[in-house]
Amino acid sequence: MTATLPLAGTRGRGRTTVVRALRRARSHPAQGAAAAVLLLWLIVIVFAPLLAPYDPLDQSAVPLEGASSAHWLGTDPAGRDVLSRVLYGARLSVPVGLVLITAAALIGTVVGLVAGFFGGWVDEVLMRFTDVVFAFPVIILAMAVAASLGPSLPNAVLAGALVWWPAYARTVRATVLSLRESDFVHANRLAGVGSLRSILVDLLPAVAGSLLVLAMLDVGAAILLLAGLSFLGLGARPPAAEWGTMISDASQYFNQWWLAVVPGLAIVTVVVAFNVLGDALRDRLDPKISTAGERS
Repeated sequence: MTATLPLAGTRGRGRTTVVRALRRARSHPAQGAAAAVLLLWLIVIVFAPLLAPYDPLDQSAVPLEGASSAHWLGTDPAGRDVLSRVLYGARLSVPVGLVLITAAALIGTVVGLVAGFFGGWVDEVLMRFTDVVFAFPVIILAMAVAASLGPSLPNAVLAGALVWWPAYARTVRATVLSLRESDFVHANRLAGVGSLRSILVDLLPAVAGSLLVLAMLDVGAAILLLAGLSFLGLGARPPAAEWGTMISDASQYFNQWWLAVVPGLAIVTVVVAFNVLGDALRDRLDPKISTAGERS
């Protein structure tokens, strides 16, 4: 009897969590739809080899064939199945967007923590450099960096991270400036806690929520940036199945609309889903926004 109680309690908590998730999805249908879209793409990313009807590099089909029972979304100029390439493209486009945002968040977090904590000339130098990078349009600066590094997907991701970090640096610095004079920070410093430990233990957890919201909102834009670089020939190289590259290849075939529309719709669904969930996460973590929403 005693051994079954924890299991029963665990099942009860599991059912309660599921019920709460279903109720939240019913009360916020846009958020539920966005979560379902991302879950669907996650399944595609994991099981693309099982879901794709053909190898994405197989060129045995008739080129530029419309939708048919053999090729549901038609074929491209090289005779490759468009549906298979879109499914495999999710394994490339979405993860590299997450990698780009992760790298940019790491760089920006380090810069923001150091600038906000130490202040003085350290803050002045780091923030003026941040302002210089922030002054350039992201796509223009990313194009310049990617072109100088050479056209490839890893270089495009690196270029994106090198131009995307200023927003994270500013967000982290603003939070650190408001917290570094707090009583708990001073108490730990008086107790002998070093600067590095104070940054990691006292300040980093305080900025984690803001970073998570900003990252969620930026993932979709990062995927768009990488697709744009690939469209310009500065990202993934043919014959890689990547959404931006597919749209770039389709730019010469306007009559075959499915070549650009299908990967374009894939990008739109992912970007919108991340933005909707990012807004929802921001609302839940910001008590002022949540309170305003409840009053309205």
